[in-house]
Amino acid sequence: MNVLFVCLGNICRSPTAEGVFRKLVLESGLSGELGVDSAGTNGFHIGQAPDPRSIAHAAQRSIDLTTLRGRQVVPADFERFDYVIAMDNDNLRQLKALCPQQFSGKISLLLAYGDNTQYREVPDPYHGEAADFEVVLDLIVSGCRGLMSHIAAHRQTPANTNLMQQQ
Repeated sequence: MNVLFVCLGNICRSPTAEGVFRKLVLESGLSGELGVDSAGTNGFHIGQAPDPRSIAHAAQRSIDLTTLRGRQVVPADFERFDYVIAMDNDNLRQLKALCPQQFSGKISLLLAYGDNTQYREVPDPYHGEAADFEVVLDLIVSGCRGLMSHIAAHRQTPANTNLMQQQ
């Protein structure tokens, strides 16, 4: 199973989500079962490292973003990834416009999985202050935990597959 996190430029929110989710996958023992990546709907920062502020704030929570590099969403991503997770409604719309119809059910907002009722979207911290990066991290952690719970509840294990075949 593969998860793709998407924001505008792939230097703040989506690489942060990738890093958070990678850490959750590692902690859950599902490293061999879950793949994770991030991309941007725009090609502004292809090949660039995440924003230094994103790297610094994530590092304070033992999340390493230093090896990540920006890339742009490509049509093949919709076939390759089981979940295509947008950070906000603008990126959600862009993903839906780019996505072949047969894969449209894979696209959703990250905070649809979270437990925060104040925010529906992860705000872009790029033009903000340090506190904005902390809010974004809190929201992303909540959304990623919820997504991890959702995936764990719906993933196919050999026992689940055998049980389904017997019914």
